[in-house]
Amino acid sequence: MIRFAALYDAIDASTGTQAKTDALAEYFANAPAADAAWAVAFLTGRRPKRLVRAPDLRTWAAELANIPDWLFEESYAQVGDLAETIALLIPENTAQSARATDISLAEWVEQRLLPLRTLAPAEQRTQLFEAWNTLRGTARFVYNKLLTGAFRVGVSDGLVVRALARTSGVEADVIAHRLMGHWEPSAEWFETLVSSATSDADWSRPYPFFLAYPLEAAPETLGAPGAWQIEYKWDGIRAQLIVRRGKVFLWSRGEELLNGRFPEVEAALALLPDGTVLDGELLAWQDARPMPFTALQRRLNRKTVGKKLLSDVPVHLVAYDCLELEGRDIRTEPMRERRKALEHVHEQLIARHAERSATPLTVSLSPLINVASWDDVSERRSEARAQEAEGLMLKRADSPYGVGRKAGEWWKWKVSPLSVDAVLVYAQAGHGRRSGLYTDYTFAVWLDNTLVPFAKAYSGLTDAEIREVDRFVRANTKEKFGPVRTVEPRLVFELAFEGIQESTRHKSGLAVRFPRIARWRRDKVATDADSLETVRAMLRAQRNET
Repeated sequence: MIRFAALYDAIDASTGTQAKTDALAEYFANAPAADAAWAVAFLTGRRPKRLVRAPDLRTWAAELANIPDWLFEESYAQVGDLAETIALLIPENTAQSARATDISLAEWVEQRLLPLRTLAPAEQRTQLFEAWNTLRGTARFVYNKLLTGAFRVGVSDGLVVRALARTSGVEADVIAHRLMGHWEPSAEWFETLVSSATSDADWSRPYPFFLAYPLEAAPETLGAPGAWQIEYKWDGIRAQLIVRRGKVFLWSRGEELLNGRFPEVEAALALLPDGTVLDGELLAWQDARPMPFTALQRRLNRKTVGKKLLSDVPVHLVAYDCLELEGRDIRTEPMRERRKALEHVHEQLIARHAERSATPLTVSLSPLINVASWDDVSERRSEARAQEAEGLMLKRADSPYGVGRKAGEWWKWKVSPLSVDAVLVYAQAGHGRRSGLYTDYTFAVWLDNTLVPFAKAYSGLTDAEIREVDRFVRANTKEKFGPVRTVEPRLVFELAFEGIQESTRHKSGLAVRFPRIARWRRDKVATDADSLETVRAMLRAQRNET
């Protein structure tokens, strides 16, 4: 644990990727295999869920720190992070903590951390007291982060892969592929991960996803439009479909196996030829077109789906790439050739589906957009929102299917965000480095002569602006409701967001996607803010309604 805590400190103290990669490589080269396995799991986001109830953690930490509950809560409010608050408040037991150097990360996790989930509260308290007394400094903080399910540090999966590749001598693409799918951290697993042998591939495992960079320059800088494959950027769930050995596997970009959640799609995919891997987007689908993303949200995180929900929100896979054909990895072939392979596979699927089913096919191809100039591309981009798309994807026709992001190969050119001017009406203190400052805001628009809460936003202001708004909130509070303050409706901000949908869950009757603060409208007063009717007009325009 001490060595892993030192790695955490080294990563946290560095802003350069090279220094972080060096620290990771040194750790993997020297740590026992079991420790390295758990480190890979935690660094790539496979942290355990909360193991102990938060109220119990606060109560027991206050008890061990010998302080009243109210003082712990006040400290927590100022620090903004439960794991850090506990680490700071509990005095260090120097004699007992000396033993921590003999305990490995794997032992801490497997014998002392994960078993907490199955213990009774009294046993949890005993185990936690021993752990808190044994650990000190960063090691205690890291333990608490793992305990609360909130462990994260400033390192990407790509840096972890790069460090493992450097340490093992195995190609980064191979390491990245081995990290996909389901695996359990262990010494044996880590030895397989960094093994030079190449015959260990799990046939159910997806390929690493290839990602696009946002296009911020003018599209004309990309050269002739004919060198690019252009299609819509769909607003759904990225997924990879695998058909191997007569079985179907549907993986999310977050490496979650989705089997059983979208039966209408899986039934169609089962008709694909063996040895096929497709990349695409899962979308809520009705009347041969996508439904809003909010509809798809009703299907997410459900292990089983009832008949009514299947009927109300049918799901469809829009495929846009072929990664494996007849059992052959074709990711290094040019995009244009992979598209031909995708069209060939889809033709086979159509024929098989026609023979065996009378229901509509739930798999289609992402249509290509044919253009003669970049002006044509810009025009099609402006139509994207009406297609329930986020914008356009520009893929170089000769590009291979890579790993992660690679500038210059794939670009996403999203539509310009919608925006309204809204009034700040509620504020709440933030967390982490923003604890103690009012940084979480609720904004309202006008309905007749009443301000109606419309959206929440947490980002977009500079640190100096946050401090200024914080002073305003404290000086202009009208009422307090727990941690929330109602403020005088005087500050106006421009909110940007990606789309609007009707919603029965919100008082305004509308929900917006990805709201954030675009700018502080110091030139406006509250009466200058937009109305709810203005926002509804945006919704009608989004739907191409009059």
